[in-house]
Amino acid sequence: MSYQLELQNVFKLFGSIKAVDDVSLNIDHGEFLTLLGPSGSGKTTTLNMIAGFEIPTSGDILLENEDITTVAPNRRGIGMVFQNYALFPHMTVYENIAFPLKMRKITSDKIRTMTDEALELVKLPGFETRYPNQLSGGQQQRIALARALVFQPKILLMDEPLGALDKKLRDHMRLEIKHLQESLNITVIYVTHDQEEALTMSDRIAIMNDGRIVQLDKPVELYESPANLFVADFIGESNFLQGRVAETNGDSAAIETKEGLQVWVHRPARMESGEEFSVAVRPEKIQVLAGEQDGPHEIVNRFTGRVEEIVYLGEAKIYRVGLAPDVIIEAKVQSGPAAQKYEVGDQIVVGWHTRHGLALQ
Repeated sequence: MSYQLELQNVFKLFGSIKAVDDVSLNIDHGEFLTLLGPSGSGKTTTLNMIAGFEIPTSGDILLENEDITTVAPNRRGIGMVFQNYALFPHMTVYENIAFPLKMRKITSDKIRTMTDEALELVKLPGFETRYPNQLSGGQQQRIALARALVFQPKILLMDEPLGALDKKLRDHMRLEIKHLQESLNITVIYVTHDQEEALTMSDRIAIMNDGRIVQLDKPVELYESPANLFVADFIGESNFLQGRVAETNGDSAAIETKEGLQVWVHRPARMESGEEFSVAVRPEKIQVLAGEQDGPHEIVNRFTGRVEEIVYLGEAKIYRVGLAPDVIIEAKVQSGPAAQKYEVGDQIVVGWHTRHGLALQ
């Protein structure tokens, strides 16, 4: 299979520090791939090597089967949108968008046509004569996007492009970027530390930590089947219960915590009695039951606890429930007229299916 972009065993060292540690990655034509991870995980350094701003210490980068590992940034045919937009303050909107075309020595008539098309693309026709300081944050972000797309790049790189926007505008712009990417069928490699952005925009997500890719998968697979504790903790919210394998029964296993709670989980392929595991359970998978006998019979994990705190989210409530000293789990319950209401101090029963408890190490 021919990929549009390939990273082959790429390392990047800054002195003795491994910023990127043996990263290999294949990206398809028209794919929206996100590099997601905490600060210092290596995601921006990886993006900068694809752009040509950094040269790998070792390893190869291939674009459409051509080795571009040491090719200058302006000769790669790759567009880039930065977090701070990097617009030239002394240039008009038109001049900013036209700049990469002038550098490529495109004729003035063609520049006018291509710049007008780029402005239409980002829904800002008529803004040609304005300067960056006369634009809102969202408008500046669109102009930066138009400038990156105007020369019809093979790949578009985006480094935290929505970080400077308020939440409502950020939510709106991420959908616009996704729709634009789909309509142009352009390959996008997107860097963010915002898990919600990654989950809503990406075809695949590469979770990075300490310079390595720890899991590469579709958003739903990352969320429902995290490969390890780091991924489960980084993507979404999870409750964690630590313990040892006390019993196995077919494809299920019981993990007993030091507080004496016995939690049944789907048994991983490799699991032995006495091994230490952490059980991860998403708050929305936990049901608040009317009593010990309430709910489907197959909910074998049932615990009585005390409501310690209630967090109101509007569309939902988070009940923080104490199951034992120093063991508090969170259950997310959707709001609605039929929803049972509880108060701090109430005794309640919470439960979840065996398949919703993930045994991770």
